[in-house]
Amino acid sequence: MSGIHHVTAIAGNALRNLDFYTRTLGLRLVKKTVNFDDPGTYHFYYGDEAGRPGTILTFFPWEHAAAGRGGVGQTHQTAFRVPARSIGYWTHRFIENGVTYEPLEKRFGETVLAFTDPDGMSLALVGVPGAENEAGWSDGEVPAEHAIRGFHGVTLLLDSAAKTGAILTDVFGFKETGREGSTIRYQASDAAGGIVDIYEAKGFLPGRLGRGSVHHIAFRAADDVEEAEMARKLVRDHGMHPTEQKDRNYFRSIYFREPGGVLFEIATDIPGFAVDEPLASLGQELKLPAFLEPHRKEIENVLPAVGKAKAA
Repeated sequence: MSGIHHVTAIAGNALRNLDFYTRTLGLRLVKKTVNFDDPGTYHFYYGDEAGRPGTILTFFPWEHAAAGRGGVGQTHQTAFRVPARSIGYWTHRFIENGVTYEPLEKRFGETVLAFTDPDGMSLALVGVPGAENEAGWSDGEVPAEHAIRGFHGVTLLLDSAAKTGAILTDVFGFKETGREGSTIRYQASDAAGGIVDIYEAKGFLPGRLGRGSVHHIAFRAADDVEEAEMARKLVRDHGMHPTEQKDRNYFRSIYFREPGGVLFEIATDIPGFAVDEPLASLGQELKLPAFLEPHRKEIENVLPAVGKAKAA
């Protein structure tokens, strides 16, 4: 059960974001809702067919957000996993679609294709041997055999890894599995979302949140009981001060800022994204939490028009 639940980032234009992630990358829009704390802004959730934990990348598209700046105290890169034999397919796809990408490189023995989205967010595809045996979702934009299989992991850019690494291992069930240059790898499992790399970069400029930045990283808890135990460990053993639990409809969350400055969330696996619409039609309609439903008309009037996602 350990690993990343979801990653949430900041985008600019909502339609451009939707087009890139559903068409260019072939992810499924599993939920179209709003930022519960800022309901004039969409909250898009992209993932696999069911939006399983470990596959979910979410965005707040703020049209006029200033560009972020990468630096210490931020998520440096978010990486997806694909079958090792699919890296060539993706390189050609990026060329055909005008996606900015970097030359192939090796990290911890794996082939990595780094690229950026239209807002400048740093992303990568990692070729994983055996990933072809994992379920891949396709709506026809990307053939199922080459489809993204969820997250490989994230890279955090921090002054120092020690205190953050202690939380990853003690609270979230990761283990240190390798070092390469200034990067330390922590791994929870071989499954989707099982890796956090910490790139130690003491003395680098601090990052600045904005368009193209990751807002927070969420880690998995099976249920409320496990989440509460994690919170107790954070307070008792690591001097952290997590928030009270917040109901996000599709999971329940607590938040805290880890010692390196990155906002961490712990999110429950339950109840999941089929709680308010059928699996077959996920992401087709705007979904609102009960407390915002009376304001649907006003909310729909201020949200930019994006139409319906392509039918599954």
